[in-house]
Amino acid sequence: MQIKHFFDAATFTLSYIVYDEASKDAVIIDPLLDYEPQGAKITHQALEKLLMFIEEQRLNIRFILETHAHADHLTGAQDLKKSFPDAILAIGEKITSVQSTFKKIFNLLESFKTDGSQFDRLLKDNETVEAGTLSFKVMFTPGHTPACASYLFRDALFVGDALFMPDYGTGRCDFPAGSAEDLYTSIKEKIYSLPPTVRIFVCHDYQPNGRKLAFETTVAEEKEKNIQLKASTQKAEFIKFRSERDKTLSPPKLLLPSIQVNIDAGKLPAPENNGQRYLKIPLS
Repeated sequence: MQIKHFFDAATFTLSYIVYDEASKDAVIIDPLLDYEPQGAKITHQALEKLLMFIEEQRLNIRFILETHAHADHLTGAQDLKKSFPDAILAIGEKITSVQSTFKKIFNLLESFKTDGSQFDRLLKDNETVEAGTLSFKVMFTPGHTPACASYLFRDALFVGDALFMPDYGTGRCDFPAGSAEDLYTSIKEKIYSLPPTVRIFVCHDYQPNGRKLAFETTVAEEKEKNIQLKASTQKAEFIKFRSERDKTLSPPKLLLPSIQVNIDAGKLPAPENNGQRYLKIPLS
């Protein structure tokens, strides 16, 4: 099993391809679609890098996995589905609660479904999924959002925004239906219960203090060194810290365009009668 990372400096986002070097079966995790907010312009540089690697390695894309409905970048899942129509686009089944929440916030059309049917497959907690010669276990890790899931391939765990590198900490919990208590439980009782040598691959690296890109750590390293949630950190201490810190954070720059696209499995809004697509921006 091999793991290839792709880093988008504009959003500090990591996407991954996990693949079997012998069979060429592969899974894409958290693909990104470039979006420039000032001009509301969509481009495909990040996807082109993935596609180039896939072509070079002659990979068979079995799954496209989303760890959650991202709030800081648009997913490139639908563009990948055009290139790989047989690939299964999957996300944790709790995405339905996120869809219900944001359907109200964005006042989406009554026709917008909140049953997760925009995705090819809704994954269940603790199920093992076969992806050709690869397989992975689904672990629900809510807190950052209620629908977050992590994916365990052998000794490699892809955690989305639940955890970051030890020098940056954990995901924020102030989005609708987010919960610092749930995140504590997800990390302490699920992620930290894995063998200490399990490798952890993060979805973002903000390179604190200007350090070089880092995206791989271990369960043991997180438990010992995570600046916000060590193995010894008590629940009340973490909840107090996370709640107070989240009050100081600004919304992600791409929050509004990202969420309304990502809860629809990456589908862009349909063109209106002038042929133009529009995103909705609630005013406060």
